[in-house]
Amino acid sequence: MTGTPDHVLRNRAEWDQRAADYAGPGLRNWAAAEPSWGVWGVAEEQAGVLPPGLAGADSLELGCGTGYVSAWLARRGARPVALDNSAAQLATAAALQERFGLRFPLIHASAEQVPFAAATFDLVISEYGASIWCDPYAWVPEAARVLRPGGQLIFLVNSVPLILTLPAEDGLPATESLQRPYFGMHRFQWLGTDSVEFHIGHGDMIRLLRGCGCEVEDLIEIRPPPGATTEHPLATLAWARQWPCEEVWKARRMRR
Repeated sequence: MTGTPDHVLRNRAEWDQRAADYAGPGLRNWAAAEPSWGVWGVAEEQAGVLPPGLAGADSLELGCGTGYVSAWLARRGARPVALDNSAAQLATAAALQERFGLRFPLIHASAEQVPFAAATFDLVISEYGASIWCDPYAWVPEAARVLRPGGQLIFLVNSVPLILTLPAEDGLPATESLQRPYFGMHRFQWLGTDSVEFHIGHGDMIRLLRGCGCEVEDLIEIRPPPGATTEHPLATLAWARQWPCEEVWKARRMRR
């Protein structure tokens, strides 16, 4: 597609290749009675990610992967649409829809160019989807554009402390020392990978959200409970119990 940024194409190829590895976790999340969040699977009761009163809400998940977040929303009465950059991930999502008898639109597109009109949704949400695999200076304005006045944007990302202390090589856990500068954080490509991630500092994120007409309502720094386990080697449990390795942003589209 002409004009598509290189990171969109890189990440599409990466997730098409990795999609099969996420079919099993996707199935477990679809089958779960209650949502759990992030690499540590922190229960919704503790994390408090989802807003109340989802019945009848029009929601959009950006970077849905296997679609389990949208499934959780649908079971709470929302009317979800799920969008992803990877056709292979969406194929898994479609198969899980068939398995569980729960269907909602699946859209193959980049969250940096959302194919919906302005003010279409009451909630836009992303858990490790667009929130880290798309350029925030492209996807956040798109999320704000498609939100109705008063609508909410919720997204889960790697924390700033984690990104600052991760080694440069992919797959190694966070250290207890700074590995890179805080100022200038934006585009990251870890050694040994072709994919591209995006992470910006808290001040830059606040200014970006406010510049897009959103008011920051909360920043939840997730702490896994004692004994939590993970299949993702981002940090040890001891590390994640001392410093947050994940954070959830909540912002609302201002009515003016």
